[in-house]
Amino acid sequence: MRLDTARRFALSLPETTEEPHFEKSSFRVKGKIFATVPLGGKHLNVMADPSEISALVEEQPDAYVAIMWGKRTKPDWVQVNLAAADRAQVQELLEDAWRAKAPKRVLDAYDS
Repeated sequence: MRLDTARRFALSLPETTEEPHFEKSSFRVKGKIFATVPLGGKHLNVMADPSEISALVEEQPDAYVAIMWGKRTKPDWVQVNLAAADRAQVQELLEDAWRAKAPKRVLDAYDS
């Protein structure tokens, strides 16, 4: 999957914006970050359920890597190697992350 494809999908989700976040770019819904793009544009960092992250990292270690924060793993974020990741799976991760951060009224409008 290419970054521009992931970007188009993320920005297609209602009320999503792309904004700077330190040295990264971030995708936000109503100001809440659900994914970031580290420098280089070859990866995405996406918020996800810790059990889903464990399964992705175990099943597809070339596509998904646990994110380290200092000396410990950041349990609710996963790094996606865009070149190795399946497009549909990345889109599902992005939508799930967006849903976790979107206000109820935004979700209700999207689901109706």
